[in-house]
Amino acid sequence: MKATLEIRDLHVAVEGKEILKGVDLVVTQGEIHALMGPNGAGKSTLANALMGHPSFHVTQGRVLFKGQDITELEPDQRARLGLFLAFQYPVAIPGVSVANFLRTAINARRKALNPEDAGISVPEFRTMLKAKMDSLQIPHEFAGRYLNDGFSGGEKKRAEILQLAAMEPEIAILDETDSGLDIDALRVVAGGVNALAGDHLGVLIITHYQRILNYIKPHQVHILLDGRIIQSAGPELAEHLEEMGYAWIREQSREPAIEG
Repeated sequence: MKATLEIRDLHVAVEGKEILKGVDLVVTQGEIHALMGPNGAGKSTLANALMGHPSFHVTQGRVLFKGQDITELEPDQRARLGLFLAFQYPVAIPGVSVANFLRTAINARRKALNPEDAGISVPEFRTMLKAKMDSLQIPHEFAGRYLNDGFSGGEKKRAEILQLAAMEPEIAILDETDSGLDIDALRVVAGGVNALAGDHLGVLIITHYQRILNYIKPHQVHILLDGRIIQSAGPELAEHLEEMGYAWIREQSREPAIEG
């Protein structure tokens, strides 16, 4: 049975201000969804709320993952279940190598799934990591660098994609993965996502712009505006946004005036 992330009537407040005002969305393994919207629409609020960031308070609605209500779970619990978030601004962790970070994360998830699991052995981990890096065209020496410490914007995003490959989640949320990337870095990151996409991975790409969708083809595109998803359609919706901007969608979403 395929894993599904279900967002039901989700309302989220930050510092007492309601940002999300009733979001409904379903993402299933094997599907790629794009969530688009202008600045301030609530896109990153949704990403953070889905992973349980304590500053983002769910005031109404539920989030279900694989049939389980995860609305009140801690972020690490959600990650261990198989939910993954690639951050818009990944944090540097000086002194912790990419390899050590990944092995620790993999073992934490394995232990959560099976308390008797002794964890991945060093030789097994090295073989796996080299294979993942080769498939993503990432140099092996990358594994020995401290996580995101001194990384360029493109390197940080490649590190996120490597984490996605190594952790093998069922559903991945990519929060503005294209942010700050030049065209070459964008192609590399998109190529990594495409290499990982398939029946075993569902992806929610959160983005401002259509350009990443030139390389990653979504099954569905959703428009988030003022805290609500106001339109969903196929990939042609993103192309229409590229041509028309968000003004037309704002006009279309306005309720007609009541006469009399």
